Amino acid sequence: MRPSFVALRQHNFRLWAAANLVSVTGSWMQVLGMNWLVLSATGSPARMGVAVLLQALPVLVLGPFGGALADRLPARPTLVVTQAVYALLALAMAVSSSTGVGGLAAIYAITFLSGVVAALDGPAMGRFGSTVVAPEHLGNALALGSMVNSAGRIVGMSLGGVLVAVLGPAPLFLARAISIAPIIAALFGMRASALVDLVPHKVSENAFKAVRTGFRYVRAEPLVLMAFALAFVLGSLGRNYQVTMGAMVAGPLESGAGGYGALSTAFAVGGVLGGLIAAARRDMSYRFLAGIGLAGSVLQVASGLMPSLWTFGAMMVFIAATAVIIDTVVATRVQLDTRGDMRGRMLALLTVTGSLAGAIGAPLLGWMSETLGARGSLVIAGVVCAAACVGAGLALKRVTGLSPAAAPTPIPQTPIPSPVGQLAAAAAR
Repeated sequence: MRPSFVALRQHNFRLWAAANLVSVTGSWMQVLGMNWLVLSATGSPARMGVAVLLQALPVLVLGPFGGALADRLPARPTLVVTQAVYALLALAMAVSSSTGVGGLAAIYAITFLSGVVAALDGPAMGRFGSTVVAPEHLGNALALGSMVNSAGRIVGMSLGGVLVAVLGPAPLFLARAISIAPIIAALFGMRASALVDLVPHKVSENAFKAVRTGFRYVRAEPLVLMAFALAFVLGSLGRNYQVTMGAMVAGPLESGAGGYGALSTAFAVGGVLGGLIAAARRDMSYRFLAGIGLAGSVLQVASGLMPSLWTFGAMMVFIAATAVIIDTVVATRVQLDTRGDMRGRMLALLTVTGSLAGAIGAPLLGWMSETLGARGSLVIAGVVCAAACVGAGLALKRVTGLSPAAAPTPIPQTPIPSPVGQLAAAAAR
């Protein structure tokens, strides 16, 4: 089974992937900088979880409306505006962290505003991603997008780990602001003749009714609903490693900023491995989703028992690989298994699911790390995630009337109508 790079044959996708690699690098540098800024200022993993919560809440509340807007607004002008605002917010974070103006409250406020922008930027980015790749290459583009995100994380966390230890977090926020420029340049540099289905859908409903219609639609699709539910559980208790890695570094591993950067790099290396595996797969089924989720959950339990930074980092490589595969399968299935006129709203709901997972999981894991210890929180959360994956397999059997292993849902090899696209690129925002 060899990885495929067929999506890279298209000029617009190559341009988009290159711009995203730079942008994602800056994005992960900012993530490391913000997490370490809050953790070093407060010494509290729970406070770091609050920062994640503040960024997730606006997406949670406004995300469905952002999805409705994404179906109405022209994608490129919308993204130019949202990306420019991201750059201004990163500059504000750099000024606040270097001067101390506003203190922790200013960092929280900027983080919250970033979440407000993300409520529109995420669905718009996902929708625009569909225009830069042919629809029959959707699964491959998602896998390659995950690889871009992981490669950017490797570079971003590696550079960020060095910079934050030597110069502090402010340069990381400045780098994030600069890294947005290639995205804006790519938006203007696309070959318009090669873009697919760029015209927004005509939606006659008002925003509130459109949101309600989207919720009714997903409730009537049991397989898609199962994917959302599993993504929520695994995202809340199994994917908030920015909290648990910080807790392990500050607690039993006692490794400081350098250790946090090393673990983040190991996680990113695993992400590349997962992207290669996902790019090689043709059958991304629901039963495979439940199985790979179970494998990742077992690995999470084992990670809580690792005695050193290096053994814990080794576990992070394999955990990250499963995480990227899970993301790719969920995004692919949600997009392929929903109607064309609903996919913008489904993208928004998937973003909301991730935000809700962060809003609940990050503070919960921070609290668990402080009360039960970092190791205990990893073990207990992993057991819960494993139980959820087993439950998903049983639910799949009831829905399909087949055993999970006998219910494949392969990616179609012919064009699908009115495609939506590369959610992995949007997820990096």
